[in-house]
Amino acid sequence: MPESKSNRQLVLQRRPQGVATHDDVQLREAPIGRPGENQILVRNHYLSIDPAIRDWMSERPSYLPSIVLGDPVRSTVIGEVIESRHPKFKPGQLAVGIGGWEDYSVADGDAFGPVELQEGDEEQHYLSIYGAVGMTPYFGLIDAGKPQPGQTVLVSAAAGAVGSLVGQIARIKGCRAVGIAGSEEKCRWIVEELGFDAAINYRTTKDMVAAIGEACPQGVDVYFDNVGGEILDATLLNLNKDARVVFCGAISSYNSTQPVPGPFNFWQILARSATVEGYLVSDYLDRFPEGIAQMRQWVGEGRIRFREQVVDGLENTLDAFNLLFEGRNEGKLLVRLTG
Repeated sequence: MPESKSNRQLVLQRRPQGVATHDDVQLREAPIGRPGENQILVRNHYLSIDPAIRDWMSERPSYLPSIVLGDPVRSTVIGEVIESRHPKFKPGQLAVGIGGWEDYSVADGDAFGPVELQEGDEEQHYLSIYGAVGMTPYFGLIDAGKPQPGQTVLVSAAAGAVGSLVGQIARIKGCRAVGIAGSEEKCRWIVEELGFDAAINYRTTKDMVAAIGEACPQGVDVYFDNVGGEILDATLLNLNKDARVVFCGAISSYNSTQPVPGPFNFWQILARSATVEGYLVSDYLDRFPEGIAQMRQWVGEGRIRFREQVVDGLENTLDAFNLLFEGRNEGKLLVRLTG
C-alpha cells in the first residue's frame, strides 16, 4: 500500500501563453488513485523533464493528445510498482513509462515497461542514457541520418541530453561532428570533453550561414535538428547534395505565441536533393533492447559520456522545466521525488 494517503500533483490549470508559469501549472493534493483492470499504481522516483512537454501543454496538433486541463502534466517517469492489476507487473518492481508530475501515477500497464537494473546502473539512467533520451540519438542518427565514414554531421542543441550523444555517436561512426550550442562553456565542453571536432556559439554568431560554412568546410551531410527556426534555415544553405535532415524537435518555437514561419530556404531541399525526415523515437520501441545493449557497451568502453542534472522536489519541477528554454540545463534534466 502507498506510504501516504494523499498525492501531490502539478496540474495544468490553463494553456500557457509563452513560458509556462505557476499560474498555468499549480500544485494540489488529491487522493491516491487505485488501479483498474490492466492498470498499475506507481510511486514515482524520478520525472523526465523534456521540451516536448511544452508542446503537449498547448492545443496544437501533435503526435500525442494535448494534456487535459485539470490533469497532471504528462511526463515519462520511473518508480516502484505499489499495486498491480496487470499481469506484467508485481508490487516492488521498478517500472518506466508515461505518468505525470505527481508523487503517484495510476496508468495503463501497457504504457510502462519493467526495469531490471544491471551492475553499475542507477535507476534514473532509464530516463536518460538507457531511455528515450539515449535511444533518440541512437536510432535517429544511425537509422534516419544514415551517416557514412568521412561525412560531416551537424547537430543543434549540441550540449543538451540528445545533441551531446548525437555528436559522440557520429564520431564513433567515423564522421566529423560539429555542434551548435548557446555558450562558450558548452562549446568548450562538447569539443574538449566529448570529442566534437568543432562547435558554434549561436548566441555570439552574427552570420550563422557563414559560421556553419567555416565549421563544416566540406558541407553538411547529416543535420540532426533539435531547434528549428533560423538555425535550420542557415543549415539548409550549407547542405551537400543528397544530405539528410533528421527533424527531431523545434525547441525554438515551443513557447511562441504567434504562428511560426516555415524555413525561408526550403527550396534548398529540392535544389540539393536533400531528404527531410520527421523522426519519433516511439517508432522504434520494439528495438530499444538493441539500442540499450549498444549504448551500454559504448558507455562501458568509455566511448560515450553523459551528464544528468537532478533537481530535488516536486514543487521545483516547473522551474526546472523552464531551464530547458533558458539554455541553463546541463545534459539530461531530471526531478527526483525521493531522498
